Amino acid sequence: MTDHSKSTIAILGGTGDQGPGLALRWAAAGHHVIIGSRMQEKAQAVAAELNGILGRPAITGLQNRDAAAQADIVVLTIPYAGHQATLETVKDVVQGKIFVDVTVPLSPSKPIRFHPPPEGSATAQAQVMLGPDVRVVCAFQNVSAHLLRDLEAKIDCDILVCGNDKEARQTVMRLAQDAGLDAFDAGPLDHAATVEALTALLIGINMRYKVRGAGIRVTNLPRNS
Repeated sequence: MTDHSKSTIAILGGTGDQGPGLALRWAAAGHHVIIGSRMQEKAQAVAAELNGILGRPAITGLQNRDAAAQADIVVLTIPYAGHQATLETVKDVVQGKIFVDVTVPLSPSKPIRFHPPPEGSATAQAQVMLGPDVRVVCAFQNVSAHLLRDLEAKIDCDILVCGNDKEARQTVMRLAQDAGLDAFDAGPLDHAATVEALTALLIGINMRYKVRGAGIRVTNLPRNS
């Protein structure tokens, strides 16, 4: 079992939208974070920028494969266009690990439409490609990227976590709490399609109401905050 209090977390594609905010919040909570990118120089530049915000060297930057190899927990935060290629790149170095897929397959021509692969969701596709020894978890699709980067922001959005390994779901829920978010167990991997599709719905709401941080809330359940 991963020692949650001393996790090393690799965020692949961590130079994009969602990755930097998660990196900041997990590093601020005491985890060692590795930003991954196809280009190590870009990863190092983003890591240096985030360390400047934190005021200490808590984040490093590496190429995606090297970042995944050094981590206890691997988080994928890339556009869907690069999903399969990235999975192939890191497949052999993530065996036995928790792999959190934040990817959402949206229609290239209309991003308010969910456009899943044949497996039904990006997360299900990751589980098939990576194999049964990787504990794939779906989470963090529905939270605003720009709010994540504001360490002072109290984010009005719950995190739904699903996957076939209960212990892995619980670990990712604790990581969400470390990031200042309430998280709820959304059950097995079959539910990933619903969680991912909510992103398309929220993008549409953001556009219609001219906001940036629409989120979801689970009601009538105990919460940490």
